[in-house]
Amino acid sequence: MKNLHLLFLFALLSMLTAWSTILDQGQNILFSTNWTIEAESSDTQVRHLHDTLEVLAPKGLTLWWNKKLEGDVEITYKACIMDEGQTGDRLSDLNCFWMMHDAGYPDDIFNRQTWRSGIFDRCYSLKGYYLGYGGNSNTTTRFRRYDGNYETFEKDGTRPDILKEYTDEDHLLKPNHWYSIRIVCQAGRTQYYIDNELLVDYTDEHPYTSGWFGFRTTASRVRLTNFSVMHFKLSL
Repeated sequence: MKNLHLLFLFALLSMLTAWSTILDQGQNILFSTNWTIEAESSDTQVRHLHDTLEVLAPKGLTLWWNKKLEGDVEITYKACIMDEGQTGDRLSDLNCFWMMHDAGYPDDIFNRQTWRSGIFDRCYSLKGYYLGYGGNSNTTTRFRRYDGNYETFEKDGTRPDILKEYTDEDHLLKPNHWYSIRIVCQAGRTQYYIDNELLVDYTDEHPYTSGWFGFRTTASRVRLTNFSVMHFKLSL
């Protein structure tokens, strides 16, 4: 009877809140069931350093969290762009996608992962939200809402509108600095915080309420840790 009570309690807690971590203890992330690596270069390296994940991306890379997000969620993690003079170091592109889904295959973002192959322009085929922190060789920080209209981009190069942009030094990358990132999606509103500063506060008339999270970078060496996802649900 005691075991049944414990199982019921565990099931109830799982229904009310879900939490996941970036670390697969005892496994190399390349063999993890938690993440899918979508890389433009075959020389991409992803490895564990104790409680930290290090990504060396010679070209474009998206690291997708395999679990589809649904409803109101909070995503948190810490990230650092390494700039120590090592091969592959470049101070640029601490980026991410959230609530992303394929316009052609809304229930399976991985259906065309081979076609995308980490190539950034092909991500315009997706719908969702994107924040590029320190993009374009650390000259811009931009927020966009992707509409999945890849055909228009192919035809005339039209990209999703920039909904928020920063170009001042305070909102660009610092080398070897650990950033705390928090993304909240709730009731049609999405917010992006970095080091407790609210950079984006966007209320979407037609919000994306389900999709995948992806960490995005290119030509850089990045370290990640303390990744978590919490789903907000009504209490019983």
